[in-house]
Amino acid sequence: MKLLFDFLPIILFFGAFKYAENHKEWAAAFASEHFGFMVSGGVVGTAEAPVLLSTVVVIVATLAQVAWVMARGKKVDTMLWVSLVLVVVLGGATIWFHNETFIKWKPSVLYWVMGASFLLSELLLRKNLLRLLLGEQLKLPDYAWQRLNLAWVAFFAVMGVLNLWVAYSFSTDAWVNFKLFGGIGLMLLFTLAQGVYLSRHVQEEPVAEAEAPGK
Repeated sequence: MKLLFDFLPIILFFGAFKYAENHKEWAAAFASEHFGFMVSGGVVGTAEAPVLLSTVVVIVATLAQVAWVMARGKKVDTMLWVSLVLVVVLGGATIWFHNETFIKWKPSVLYWVMGASFLLSELLLRKNLLRLLLGEQLKLPDYAWQRLNLAWVAFFAVMGVLNLWVAYSFSTDAWVNFKLFGGIGLMLLFTLAQGVYLSRHVQEEPVAEAEAPGK
């Protein structure tokens, strides 16, 4: 359920884009009528309508995520706040300037922020974020936590570059497909690989000896 919640804005972005892409005339008219005040010139063309509408959807979805967490009295994750700021700023720029480049940069910036937080916490604060998150569930030697942390830093760095390569080398439709299937798929594969590594280094809790009879 948590995984679905985290990826919900991406799924909704994908769905909105695909629907608008197949109904461009309607999408342009709908966007111009309801969101024209948010767009430079007040008119949305058929070419940019799918991206603009899906960007509006992902902004609303991310705002709804934050509101839902707060309404339940829980703490909003730092990365969700970062994602909200990025999607509002870069998504807003995409809408106003009729330019999909801004929203295409959003995943890369988020990946790099996450990677930087893992790296800088280790280097500057001497805190391993993975250990803080999973230390109560997993018992690993120090070197294993360090390797895992660096692996995630490298993964986020590569994903950021890969996102931009797809964005600039292929069509927007291909980028949207990669954003959902490629991003989630690679994340799952990397997580599975981490699981294999963990299985080799997990330290089992010592089993307490049974109390002798009569004691």
